[in-house]
Amino acid sequence: MERKVVLDAIYKKYIEPTKAQRPRCIGVEFEMPIVNKSGEAVDFDVVHDLTKKFIQEFDFDVIGLDDDKNIYAAQSKQNGDILSYDCSYNNLELSFGKENNLNTINSRFCTYYRFIEEVLAESDHTLTGMGVNPRWNVNHNIPIENGRYRMLFHHLHSYTKYKLPMYFHKYPQYGTFSSASQVQIDVEFEKLPLVMNTFSKLEPIKALLFSNSVLLGEDNGLLCCRDMFWENSPHGINPHNIGMYDCEFSSVDDILNYISTTSIYCAERGDKYINFEPVNIVDYFSRKTVEGEYFNHEKNDYETIEIIPELDDLRYLRTFKFEDLTYRGTIEFRSVCCQPVGDYLSVAAFHLGLMERVEELSQLLDSDTVLYHNGYTASELRKIFVKDDIPEFIDEDKLSQLLKKIVDIAKSALEERGLNEERFLDSLYDRIDQRTNPAKTMISLIADGRSMNSIIEKYSEL
Repeated sequence: MERKVVLDAIYKKYIEPTKAQRPRCIGVEFEMPIVNKSGEAVDFDVVHDLTKKFIQEFDFDVIGLDDDKNIYAAQSKQNGDILSYDCSYNNLELSFGKENNLNTINSRFCTYYRFIEEVLAESDHTLTGMGVNPRWNVNHNIPIENGRYRMLFHHLHSYTKYKLPMYFHKYPQYGTFSSASQVQIDVEFEKLPLVMNTFSKLEPIKALLFSNSVLLGEDNGLLCCRDMFWENSPHGINPHNIGMYDCEFSSVDDILNYISTTSIYCAERGDKYINFEPVNIVDYFSRKTVEGEYFNHEKNDYETIEIIPELDDLRYLRTFKFEDLTYRGTIEFRSVCCQPVGDYLSVAAFHLGLMERVEELSQLLDSDTVLYHNGYTASELRKIFVKDDIPEFIDEDKLSQLLKKIVDIAKSALEERGLNEERFLDSLYDRIDQRTNPAKTMISLIADGRSMNSIIEKYSEL
């Protein structure tokens, strides 16, 4: 298949949707760990019972059954909201149909959350707002029994076969115990380079404000393990599939060309989900055949298969960039850990406000000398700040002022919308004043002798 054909298909999928004239809407996805307060593994029977009761209470339609006929996804016919389990039944996700008012999302979230917590409490379980399940090392960290998650689990465990000059971590099951707060916002075609460049430069700031994934029991010094999980796994074999952009986009063509450098690692044929070694997307379509593996249910084992690449396989191109351009004409922001439940909309409010004032944000970051113009790239600063290490060249008072200026920009934009959405930023001002974030707070509470159950409860408070 010719390169131009592939580039045209990529353009149609990712770039063309941004040209549609539409009001700016926002989509929020919030993943939360399920915790057994007894200290034992999550009881999946409790989870399945919750799902059935939730569906009955809110009149959701089942849209996903695993191989054992357990429900892993259901959707509201009224507003498009989805209750699902991300990768495993240890991780509950609430995804909201696109809206233009954060208060509308908040109202529905609070209703769902209170119901879920009431049901889970009957079996001494709870949700909590942490980026890593605090019982990760006692839970049944197994994937949902379906084609996609089985394939993903197999792919992440394949790291042992690669002889590459890169470091692979020892947590291939991380998808079963890591939780995120993700936001999608409509983006205009004309602003694509500006948005991608500006929000990429913002990533070190987000590490300071939102880090909340501490891998308890592992002394790795990380406040945000999320980056490491993806970057040092088979997803990171091609660094263009994960993390930040280490280049500046001057045009939409630059973005298109960047997408063409990413890799594909799976496809479907019939009922077979096929995994193969990551291969550049353009190279993939130039091959006559690709060899991969699929799970043979009858033999309960993996078998080799050859497939002929089809242009429709582009829908299986899944990257994990911090700023990901989607087929919906949105930018998906994916670098933020699950937040304490009471602060869950701080992530959406922060990104929405800054998207409204992206030009002002860009000017501020371009002229900044607190972080930038000191010999470090944005990627390097992000790696520093997820470790809670403030370099000596940074004046911490000026850093706090910079953080406040950025949140002020978001607040001003939200105030102008006149919907009282700026209230969701209050927790960020508290973090700036106290020079902390949820991960630092957790570590302090542990050092003060607080029990893990009391911290779990604190992070679950609505």
